[in-house]
Amino acid sequence: MKLRKWFTPWRIAIAVVVLSVTTLVACSHFKRPPPPAITTSAATRGDLEIGVLATGTIEAARLVSVGAQATGEVKRLYVALGDKVKKGDPIAEIDSKQQDNELLKASAALQSAKADLRARQATLRQDELAVTRARSLVAIDAGSHVDLETAEANVDSARAGVTVAEAAIAQATLAEDTARVNVGYAHVLAPMDGTVVAIVTEQGQTVNAVQMSPTIIKLARLDTMTIKAQISEADVPRVKAGMPVYFTLLGDPDTRYDTTLRAVEPGPTTLASDTAAAVTSSTAATAIYYNGIFDAPNPQGKLRIAMTAQATIVLDKVKDALLIPSAALGARAKDGRYTVRVVSEAAASVGAGVAQDRRVRIGLNNRVQAQVLDGLKAGERVVTSEAPVPGGAASAASGADGAK
Repeated sequence: MKLRKWFTPWRIAIAVVVLSVTTLVACSHFKRPPPPAITTSAATRGDLEIGVLATGTIEAARLVSVGAQATGEVKRLYVALGDKVKKGDPIAEIDSKQQDNELLKASAALQSAKADLRARQATLRQDELAVTRARSLVAIDAGSHVDLETAEANVDSARAGVTVAEAAIAQATLAEDTARVNVGYAHVLAPMDGTVVAIVTEQGQTVNAVQMSPTIIKLARLDTMTIKAQISEADVPRVKAGMPVYFTLLGDPDTRYDTTLRAVEPGPTTLASDTAAAVTSSTAATAIYYNGIFDAPNPQGKLRIAMTAQATIVLDKVKDALLIPSAALGARAKDGRYTVRVVSEAAASVGAGVAQDRRVRIGLNNRVQAQVLDGLKAGERVVTSEAPVPGGAASAASGADGAK
């Protein structure tokens, strides 16, 4: 009877309300958090390469400073900037009046030496006849031995004089040849086929070849260009001659030039211009680079001197490989395999889902993409990043606080 009196309608209503609130609070506190938001990427087929990046400067395959070995005024300049010349073509003409006079003087000295030789040869013949007569007279006791000895001494002296004259002729001949060469120096000729890339001395300017070797023009072979690309010391051990190289220009990044690495300089880039002490001090504070050298044909003349080339030296590459982002790779096991998380296509389409661990074998990896040798199929999606759903557990906690 007392129990029935306790279960009154208003007490039952209060109990239901309390039970409902308790249930809401419990659900808010013990609610399972939503699955994390994930970013996925599909395994696709494509080409992959591993390369070393290097920045270089384009140079002419051959650059020659065409200078003058004669002193005087540049009377005429036969070329202009950009002209193409052949080997032996005239470049400039220098006033050769002084050189011409030196040649005339040397020729006159040579003629004088030849005349002196003829005179000494005539004296020698005369002295040889005198010796012959003296010997004949001595033979018949008609002459003295003193006269014979004097005649013989005169012959020896005449022969020595002839030898001196012959040496003088040789010296005069050399002097004439030198003077003739100096006259030729007044006519500057192209030493090779090439293009005039710089004019250093203008027409009418005076050059002095005694104190220094003045440069008239700079001539370059532009049909083939040489690129010296700086390779960091960290990458040099992996690079060797014969590797494929491609490069682009700053002004034309869409055009790719393919070539082959010709050589890697054994010394750093600072070695050519610095002393040993300077190299030691500078390398202690700065990064070390080595020049990788490669050539590129330039039939259309698009490559110009001093242009900057963005080069890639290809260490290894594969074609039509199964590729995934390197960010999808997890821990590496002792057997060399990596762990990746794979989600179903349906779960990936909504941006959340349960991912399953999968162990794969990786080939090439350039830190952006990785080659999958086995463990995945094309089209499967791998997780590249995971993050909790915003407002997940936090919203549940705030709901509980509100319920209180």
